[in-house]
Amino acid sequence: MKSVAVFCGSSEGNDQRIIDTAYKLGQILACEGLSLVYGAAKIGLMGQVARGAIEKDGKIIGVIPDFLQNKEIVSDGLSELIITKNMHDRKVIMYDRSDGFLIIPGGFGTMDELFEIATWGQLGLHTKPIGILNVQGYYDNMISQFKVMVHHGILKQENLDALLVDRDIDKLLNKMKNFIPRPQPKWLDKDRL
Repeated sequence: MKSVAVFCGSSEGNDQRIIDTAYKLGQILACEGLSLVYGAAKIGLMGQVARGAIEKDGKIIGVIPDFLQNKEIVSDGLSELIITKNMHDRKVIMYDRSDGFLIIPGGFGTMDELFEIATWGQLGLHTKPIGILNVQGYYDNMISQFKVMVHHGILKQENLDALLVDRDIDKLLNKMKNFIPRPQPKWLDKDRL
């Protein structure tokens, strides 16, 4: 794993521990030589992750659609800035440029990114690790809902198990680095899609 896409909020929220963790994550990624691929903004939790990585001279690839370029205010100090035509192209480039995905607290956009990348994994379109950093129990209720989905037979346990969850950055990164993908579903041939 050489690069990690971080999906997170364009808002900081009101929990200083989450804000501090986002900043620390950026520092750790840079110190471990992992390139940060993210949404390019200097605001919110996205900005905190970028600031942490910039402070430690990390490689930072920002990807932003042109219509958000002015609204989200692009971060200074990026190693590379990629401007896309739309949100879908942004996600595809973030997928292409990363070896794993790390989700920290965020809103609807972060949920969209998590669910899309998890669905792609479930369908066998990728075998990259997906980590959820459950800072301050932020994702406890979502994880509980996933277990309800398994209990009702709607979500397979193996698909839930493909999501790596931890409250500690180093432990989660270690899980991601040692991730062994499950075999591609036999019923799906991605070359036919």
